[in-house]
This record gives sequence, C-alpha cells and structure tokens, in this order.
Amino acid sequence: MTGRLAGVALQLVALAVFVCMDTLLKLLTAHFAVPQLMWARFLFSLILAALFFRLWTGRVPWRSRAPWLQAARSLLLAASNLLFSTALMHLPLTDCTAIGFASPLFTVALAALWLKERVGPRRWLGVGIGFAGVLLALRPPFLTGGAPMHWATILPLGTAAMFAVYSILTRKLAAIDDPRTTILHTGFAASIVASLAQPLVWIPPSPAEWGILVALGLLGGLGHGLLVLAFARAPASLLAPMSYTQLIWASLSGVLVFGDWPDLTTLAGAAVIALGGVLVALPERRDRPA
Repeated sequence: MTGRLAGVALQLVALAVFVCMDTLLKLLTAHFAVPQLMWARFLFSLILAALFFRLWTGRVPWRSRAPWLQAARSLLLAASNLLFSTALMHLPLTDCTAIGFASPLFTVALAALWLKERVGPRRWLGVGIGFAGVLLALRPPFLTGGAPMHWATILPLGTAAMFAVYSILTRKLAAIDDPRTTILHTGFAASIVASLAQPLVWIPPSPAEWGILVALGLLGGLGHGLLVLAFARAPASLLAPMSYTQLIWASLSGVLVFGDWPDLTTLAGAAVIALGGVLVALPERRDRPA
C-alpha cells in the first residue's frame, strides 16, 4: 500500500508540473512555431536528465532491453505534445485540459485489455460516464444547440488517445527497464525527429528566450520523470483517474495568466468526467484487503 500511495503522490506532483509546462507552451506559441518548441522541450529535458544521472550516480544508464519500445513511447509522446500545443493556439487551456481528460479513460480500458489489469463492471461504467462528459466538453452542435464546435477541439482528444498508449507503454517498460533508463529515453527519439524539422521553422531566440526554452525542457523532463516513477510504483488503472486534479491548476492558470474563465459547458463536462473518474478510482471489492 505504501508503494501505491507513493505512486499516487508522484502522479499528483507530475500533473501540477505539466500544467506549468502547458502554460509556458501556450505563452511561447505566440512567438515560436510548435515544432521548435517541441525540439526545445525534448532536447533540453534529455540533456538535463543525462547530466542529473551523471552527477548523481556517476553513470548514464542508457542501455535498454527494449529500445524499439522506448522509441515508440517517445514518438507517441511527441505526437501527443504536438497536437496539444497546436490546440493551445486556438483554445483556452482549461478547455484543452478538460477534453484531454479522456486520456485516463483510454488508459483504464487499455490497462484491462493490454496489461490484463483487473477492471470490474463499476470501473467500466465509470469509463462510459467519463466519455459522456468528454462528449459534452467537445460541444457538438446536436447536443448544445449552439455554434459548430471548433475544429481544434478534436486535437486534445487525439492527444488523450496517444497519451493513454504512452502511459501503458510506461507501465509495461517499468517491468523491463530501470526507471532511469526510461526517463532518459523519453526525449531521445522525439528530439531526433523534431530536429529534422528545425531548418523549416527555426526562429533565432534571444538570450532570455533561450533560458525560457531550457525551462520548458526542465519542466517536461521533471514531469515525465515523476510519471515514470509513479507508474513503477502503482498500477495504471489506479493512477489514471488522478489526472482529474489537473483541471484545478489549469483553471487557475487560465484565469490568472490568460484571463480565460471556463464556461458552464466546460465545467459541466469536466464534472461528469470527474464522476466517471471517481467510479474508476474506487477499489473493487476483490482489491480490498480482507
């Protein structure tokens, strides 16, 4: 139980760090192309992680027993970030976060189907309720009777699906590689692919902007490092619903930094999603100790 509680605590801190990173990303999209931001986010997180392990342990635990699985995980995260960052250019941070809440629901389903984790009928009901909330947050015209939904609302949903697979791979690799190895590989393949796009989008940063780009990489590396440690200590179906706490920080950031107040439709959708998440998070009867 202690290990599971530690995993939940690490997950909660990681989510707060991700909101800080998303806030910084949304600010930077006004000055830089998204591929350049992705390059900085992954490259600097990789460099900082390697330096940290070198100074901490005297070595860089690079060798993986599943390098292709690590590469697939890194590229999934890159694609997920690309979609989410593009959505931030068109939608409020709170809206993107609320729609992205579909990720824990995908994760629970994949944990049952792929990792064979036990997911009972009540948790499946929670997944169904959560997806109903996602549908409300998407604001389809047939449901709200309002204007057509913005095309960019589909992007966070794609982010959610990709991040769910990323989370499952993180959990799977926890049984194969040292967590430090997985942390190092998080940004490796992604930074290589992002580097190929830089001749087409590069905007020279000022010295101050270089510092901000490094901070972006630091936040990304820290958040995903904590996520790797969390998944090494607790099952994916338990950690996934913790993502709903991210809406609190995203709403505060949206109001304080961007002046974007979440509307009733977004809050209602998030509330329904959270209800589904509560049903998923509660332990099954057979999970409880005798």
